[in-house]
Amino acid sequence: MRSYLLRSRTVAAAALTVSLAACGSGSGTGSGGSGGAGAGDPYFPKAGNGGYDVTHYALDLAHDPRAHHLTGTATITARATRDLSALNLDLKGLDVGSVTVDGATARWSRDGQELTVRPRGALERDARFRVVVRYSGAPQTVTDPDGSEEGWLRTADGALALGQPTGSMAWFPGDHHPSDKATYSIAVTVPEGLRAVSNGEPAGEETKGSRTTYRWRVGEPMASYLATLAIGRYEVDRTRTADGLPVYTAVDPSQAAASRAVLARIPEVVAWAERTFGPYPFSSVGAVVERPEDAGYALETQNRPVFPGAPDTGLLVHEIAHQWYGNSVTPRTWRDMWLNEGFATYAQWLWQEDHGGDTAQRTFDSLYAGGYFPDAETNAALWSFPPAEPPDAAHISATPVYWRGAMVLHKIRRTVGDDAFAALLRGWAAEHRHGTADTGQFTAYVEKSAPGKDFGAIWADWLYGEGRPGRP
Repeated sequence: MRSYLLRSRTVAAAALTVSLAACGSGSGTGSGGSGGAGAGDPYFPKAGNGGYDVTHYALDLAHDPRAHHLTGTATITARATRDLSALNLDLKGLDVGSVTVDGATARWSRDGQELTVRPRGALERDARFRVVVRYSGAPQTVTDPDGSEEGWLRTADGALALGQPTGSMAWFPGDHHPSDKATYSIAVTVPEGLRAVSNGEPAGEETKGSRTTYRWRVGEPMASYLATLAIGRYEVDRTRTADGLPVYTAVDPSQAAASRAVLARIPEVVAWAERTFGPYPFSSVGAVVERPEDAGYALETQNRPVFPGAPDTGLLVHEIAHQWYGNSVTPRTWRDMWLNEGFATYAQWLWQEDHGGDTAQRTFDSLYAGGYFPDAETNAALWSFPPAEPPDAAHISATPVYWRGAMVLHKIRRTVGDDAFAALLRGWAAEHRHGTADTGQFTAYVEKSAPGKDFGAIWADWLYGEGRPGRP
């Protein structure tokens, strides 16, 4: 939920010049072509890659915060979607030591964030294969086009890895685009006394000498931008909801007292969200609370959202709603971000309605009238572009994506009625559970769900239209 705490800023993109490096052995010969660098995203054309689909990441990491040094082995299991003589992985910075494909040493080269791997023999379409990359170095902090920071963030007592939209490539190689989701197993070794917290379920820990290894498993598909790793000293609390869902929270000791009451409401928020959106899509829930100075925004990392300081209830609702909209139903491209943020913002409106606050209609009216935000600039920014078409990468987390996106949903609700809208929320989450979806699929789903209604003006004026639509 980046623009909730950090307003988007347009900054000039810096040109990156990285020397080409190559090592390893193997002929790299055989039929087939390159999978291609980039998944064709309209805002991040180099993000992701073509020619294969990752099914599992096994990451074995060791980090020394004092030396700011990361050592990693990434084992990537994938399926070729075409004949391949070469394939690309995204990796920013870090030094590659070796690459193998199905146990055989492979040739590789670097060009910016692209790690190109050339197996000894071509991979045939539909072939299952395994790439192992050994790497090390000082992981980088990535500055986004909107000026916010992600990737590998150094904290007061360790590190925090955040990935939206492209920062995960700063700590492990992969197909870093939301359209390619996979399961994960993550092992992290850190100095004794520190803790390593990631997504999914704890899978054991052991201390040898002065180092402790923490293991995590993510059994449901996860986009790489939702992967997180928090290293530091945390107060850990493990409980369960009334339905038995594990709740795992890790809180910086300086934030423990301020966070206790709101984190205790996680079971209540999940129960409300299940009534509203359908069955919870993952095997656990929880939170990581860092110091405010360690990150500039909250993020809906899968199973376990990250907060910079103690969140309020509205922010907690927003990030838990993302577990359905964004984490389970993931945007196919970064142009579809409003399907994440519009839904999570509207979830806050629904929570307010159900808990004695403003109705969604009152919130909608206040936004439309230009008096919702405390400053005129933000009220005006609401109409600066349509939510389904951010003008560039610097604006995918800007005000219209969140708030005007939520207004689109309210217009749909007013058109179909409360009961049909409630069914639509649950149905959309169910139809694309653990998958990806884009705006065109959503509008088609809405029209199919209410065949007797006309949504043309909503799409034309509210979803894609420039400026403020005529008075509703």
